[in-house]
Amino acid sequence: MLRTAILAGLAVLLATSALAQQADPPLFTGEKAFGNWKNDRPGVRRLIKPEDLQKPYVTDTASNGSDVADRPEGAKPILPPGFSAELIASGISSPRVVRVAPNGDLFVADSRANQIRVYRLAEGGAKPEEAVFAKGLTRPYGIAFYPPGDKPQWVYVANSDSVVRFAYRDGDLKASGKAQTIVDDIPANHHWTRDIVFSPDGKALYLSVGSGSNVAEDMSAKPKGGVDEWAKSKPLGAAWGSEEGRADVLAFDPDGKNRRIVATGLRNCAGMTLQPATGALWCVVNERDELGDNIPFEYATTIKDGAFYGWPWYYIGSNEDPRHKGARPDLAGKVTVPDVLLQAHSAPLNIAFYEGGNFPAGYKGDAFVALHGSWNRGVRTGYKVVRLKFKDGKPTGEYEDFATGFVISDADVWGRPVGLAVAKDGALILTEDGNGTIWRITHGGGQS
Repeated sequence: MLRTAILAGLAVLLATSALAQQADPPLFTGEKAFGNWKNDRPGVRRLIKPEDLQKPYVTDTASNGSDVADRPEGAKPILPPGFSAELIASGISSPRVVRVAPNGDLFVADSRANQIRVYRLAEGGAKPEEAVFAKGLTRPYGIAFYPPGDKPQWVYVANSDSVVRFAYRDGDLKASGKAQTIVDDIPANHHWTRDIVFSPDGKALYLSVGSGSNVAEDMSAKPKGGVDEWAKSKPLGAAWGSEEGRADVLAFDPDGKNRRIVATGLRNCAGMTLQPATGALWCVVNERDELGDNIPFEYATTIKDGAFYGWPWYYIGSNEDPRHKGARPDLAGKVTVPDVLLQAHSAPLNIAFYEGGNFPAGYKGDAFVALHGSWNRGVRTGYKVVRLKFKDGKPTGEYEDFATGFVISDADVWGRPVGLAVAKDGALILTEDGNGTIWRITHGGGQS
C-alpha cells in the first residue's frame, strides 16, 4: 500500500512540477481560496478577507491527521522556475526553529531530542560541519542572539516551560557553560512552542505562550470577583484560571525581569519575527479547531501593544465563538483584525522576512510562512511554504505558494515545513520535521 501511495504521489509531484512552469497562475478569492493540497503549486495566489468567513458548522468536524511516509527517492520541495533546493541535513529527530548566527552558522532547535544543533555551511555543496550546541533542554523551540547585532554574548533558548541562555562567543559550536534560567514558571502543557525575539534596541525580550486548550473549555468558572472586576484590573481580553498568562505575547527585560503582557487573544502564536523595514513585531497564529473545514482563518499579523485578537470568545474581528455565546459582550467591537488571513487549519509555525541578495529583487520586503499542515479538515491543506506579498512595507493581504510537493497522496505526506531563516548569502533555509530534513533554497539568476 505504501509503495502504491508513493508511486501515485510521485506522479502528482511530477505533474505539479510541470504546472509550476506555466505562466500567470490564478488568484483564488472567496470560497475558491478554500482549496486543498491538490490545488497547490508555486505561484498560485490567494486573497482571503474577513467577509469570506463561513458560519460555524457548515461542514462536520474532521479528524484527518497525516501519515508521514519516507521521503520518496529524489523528492524535493517544488519551487518556482529558477529556484532550486539542496538537502543539507537529514535524519534529525525534530528540526523546528532555525536561526542564523551573525557568523552564518545555523542554530536549529531539535525539539524532541531536547537539544540545539549547529550547522556550519561549507562552500561548493560540501557536507556542512555539524555539532550539538546544548543538550538536556525541555522541548526547545525559539532561539535568539543577544545583544542584537554582530557580536552577541548570549544565545537565548525558549524551552516549553522556561527561557534559558548560554554564554556565546562568535563561532562557538558548543556551549561553554551551563544554562542560566532567565524566565521560569511558564505553563508547558498543550501548546508548547515558545518563540522568542528581541526588540530592535535589545531592551525587550518577547515571548509567545500558546493556550492550554482549544477554546478555554475549562474556563467556565468565573474569576474571583466576577468578570467585570477582572476586566478592570487586567489587560484587554486577558484570560483567567488555567489560561491566565496564556494565549499571549509577553515581554521581559533581557534579564527576565519586569514581565508584562503585550497582546492577548492569540490562541497559539507559534512563530515571531521582526519586520526589517519597520522594526514591527510579527506573529503567525494557529487558530481554533472543531468549527468546520474552513473556519476560522489562520493568520499572520503585526503585534500591537495592548491589542486583543479574540481568543477564546471571538475570532477575526467580532465573530463570536458559539461555544462562548454571550460570555463577553463587553469585548465585542474591541477585537483587532489580523493583517493577513491564511486558509483555515494550515497550521503556520514560522515566519521570516526576505532581505537577502540571492532571490530576485521583487522578493525583498516580502515574508515567507511555513505551514505545517492540517488535521481538522476533510481534505488536507497546508504542508507548504507561502510568500506574503508586501507593498511599501505594508501587507497586501495576498499570499502565494512558494514551496510545495510535500504531500504524496490523500493519506501520506513526506514533509511538514516548520522553520525558516535567511542565510548570510541570501539563501532561504527551511526545516521540516516529517522526515527531519533541512533544505537550502537558492535562485539561479534573473529578476521578477
